[in-house]
Amino acid sequence: MPDDRSSARSVAPPRTAADASARVQFRRALVLLVMTVVVPGSAQIAAGDRRVGRVALRVWLSLVAVAALGLLVALLSRSLFLSLVLDQRILFLGRWILTAVAIAWVVLLLDAWRLGMPLRLPQRRRLAVTAVNGVLCFVVAGSLLFAANVLAAQNHLIGTVFASEEVSDATDGRYNILLLGGDSGSDRDGMRPDSINVASVDAETGRTVIVSLPRNLQRVPFPDGTVMHDQFPDGFISEDEDEGYYLNGISTWANDHAELFGDTADPGLLATTQAVQEITGLTISYHASINMEGFSRLIDAVGGVTVDVKQRTPKSGINERTRGWIEVGEQELSGEEALWYARSRKADNDFARMGRQKCVMNAMLSQLSPQKVLLNVQDIAESSASLLSTDIPASELDQFAGLALEARKNPISTVSIVPPAIDTTDPDFDVVRQLVNDAITIAEGQDAPPSAFETVTAVLPQPERSAEEAAADPTLANDTANLAETC
Repeated sequence: MPDDRSSARSVAPPRTAADASARVQFRRALVLLVMTVVVPGSAQIAAGDRRVGRVALRVWLSLVAVAALGLLVALLSRSLFLSLVLDQRILFLGRWILTAVAIAWVVLLLDAWRLGMPLRLPQRRRLAVTAVNGVLCFVVAGSLLFAANVLAAQNHLIGTVFASEEVSDATDGRYNILLLGGDSGSDRDGMRPDSINVASVDAETGRTVIVSLPRNLQRVPFPDGTVMHDQFPDGFISEDEDEGYYLNGISTWANDHAELFGDTADPGLLATTQAVQEITGLTISYHASINMEGFSRLIDAVGGVTVDVKQRTPKSGINERTRGWIEVGEQELSGEEALWYARSRKADNDFARMGRQKCVMNAMLSQLSPQKVLLNVQDIAESSASLLSTDIPASELDQFAGLALEARKNPISTVSIVPPAIDTTDPDFDVVRQLVNDAITIAEGQDAPPSAFETVTAVLPQPERSAEEAAADPTLANDTANLAETC
């Protein structure tokens, strides 16, 4: 016969009224916490101070209405939405509102925990309720404080980098932005621009043409009536006219003779801008000077950039020991690697380097998504402060942000002032301006005669090479109607 005592031990004791009450109280405590997360103030209305709950609920509904209105504006008018989210006053106000909401929400969660009366629960359930409350406080406060930090970083970036107040209008329907890239090392006076490009952007469609000028372009002219024209009426050449100085040397010369420019804050930038306008025939709207070391940090901030490397590229300056190689194929490049890829010319020349720089620009434009910017906004802001100097005013950021989004939808065209179309030691600047005009005309979808580049290269003998060698030529990016396809 079975042991009666053993059977008694195997049967669970009956649930008491106290156990049932504890389970109900445990569920009630959890429900109050969930209510506070979903609808702040609802727990207080149900079980606490109703006045506090009603105030919290009104504030919450107001914030939900503002968010819904913002979403509606984003759907109906992207330009208005961008102007709002890039307004420094709104960013400042939004930061502190989010911070205050985070603190208030945590207080409501702690009060909801109190209303659940966890101290009356058994130890295991009391610890469970406290742990859930802690996690919810961390998630809610962490998310809101992260958002507040995003707004603060964005506000700091705008205030630091886009501090100019002078607005320039589009010329002939295009914004022409001078992009200068170089180093500001201890052995240099200021930043000597080794990369000189003009991004000509259609003010309506965002369709972009990148005009690249080699740093070693010589005998460049200056507009009449400028200081540089008075000093070099026949172009940027030596006094005996035997030697043509390089384009990238204009900045250094002007900064060394700053007294000639009166109160001009940056003579080197002014002189370089005037030279580029005379060379290309384009009116420069704004400039952006890019420190290449900051460029490296920007790429690291967004997690790298993917580039289809066409030729094995050494990590080395022209007279330096090779530190390694960037191999052929689709590569995920770090900031340091992307910088070497964009700057190395040990294995080729300036013109191949110009082509690689364009491919890195195109990769950044196509891969820098709004989601990636949002997740890395603080690192981007910190790197951009050291990366970028520009006279684009904050008031125009919504316009250019919209154009940047449009530019992602269109192919980027490029034209470069390089051989064989142009002899950089003795250039024909009429041909240069025709090259630029043809590229813009074609980009705008208008009929144009064959460009000077195409005309010249068609009659010049081309080196014999295989199809693979031709496709891997980085200089192909210097003259193309679709940079993405070439890169």
